[in-house]
Amino acid sequence: MKKLLAFVFVLGLFGTAHAQFGLRAGFSSANFSDFDSDPLSGFHAGAYYKIGAGFLAFEPGIQYSQKGYTNLLNGSPSTDKELLSYLDVPVLVRVNFLPFLNVFAGPQGSVLVSRNREFSDGSTESTTEPIRGYDISGVVGVGANLPLGLNAQVSYDIGFQSVNYYNQDVKNNVLKISLGYDF
Repeated sequence: MKKLLAFVFVLGLFGTAHAQFGLRAGFSSANFSDFDSDPLSGFHAGAYYKIGAGFLAFEPGIQYSQKGYTNLLNGSPSTDKELLSYLDVPVLVRVNFLPFLNVFAGPQGSVLVSRNREFSDGSTESTTEPIRGYDISGVVGVGANLPLGLNAQVSYDIGFQSVNYYNQDVKNNVLKISLGYDF
């Protein structure tokens, strides 16, 4: 057992030899699937830890992300806005095709942190009861390594399960455009 623990420890040290911590933030366009609404513009920001170099890298992270929708009521200029704030934990695998270009995919768990619904009459609602408190999704995307430790990526979060919004079968779908910095 001691030899196994020592082996795992050595592998961990070897793996962190090519590890990089980074910060990432950007624009989000979120909407519910199978729901007659318009996308909600928001943002996301967080940190990641990239392990590995060369062809394959493993990248767990944590980020704050705004999701939800904007609904035009009967075509009038009044809007109904649902802003859901989540804490996302993606676990990505990156495949580096070229030194500057990569594709990635992986699962993502999310926890609902807060909710703010704005009605067209100016009233608001903030209880999280009408929606499930967690979400499971998948992330796919493409990234580019830029000079000076910067990176850019475009990703899409695909909801795997219903968030049970007012007992409706809808899923979070989010397009993200991000800029990051590797330390």
